[in-house]
Amino acid sequence: MTNIALKLAEATRSFGVKSAYGDPVEIDGVTIIPVAYVQYGFGGGGDETGGDAEMGGGGGGGMSIPVGAYVKSGGTVRFDPNLVSLLAVGIPFVWVAGKALARIIRAFKS
Repeated sequence: MTNIALKLAEATRSFGVKSAYGDPVEIDGVTIIPVAYVQYGFGGGGDETGGDAEMGGGGGGGMSIPVGAYVKSGGTVRFDPNLVSLLAVGIPFVWVAGKALARIIRAFKS
C-alpha cells in the first residue's frame, strides 16, 4: 500500500492563489496579481479488523477567500484590498473583541 500522505503532499503543492484565480493578468500595461487566503484539509480513517474487506474512507475540501490584488502600473505597485472580504473577516473579530472587553470590564467591577 502506498503512503497516502506523500501522495496528498505531491498533489497539494500546486494549490494556492494560482489554482484558485489563475495567472496574473495584464491589461493596457497594468498588471493585476490576485491575492487570496487559500485553505484546504484532508482526512481519512479505516478499520483494521483483519478481515477480507477493509472498511475505510476519506475526504477533503478547500476554500478560497479573495483578499485583494496587487496592481502594478508603470514603476509603482499598490495593494487594492477586497473590502467585502475585509468586512466579512473584520465584523466577527470586532464582535468577539467587544465581548471579551465587556467580560474584562465586568470582572474588574466585581
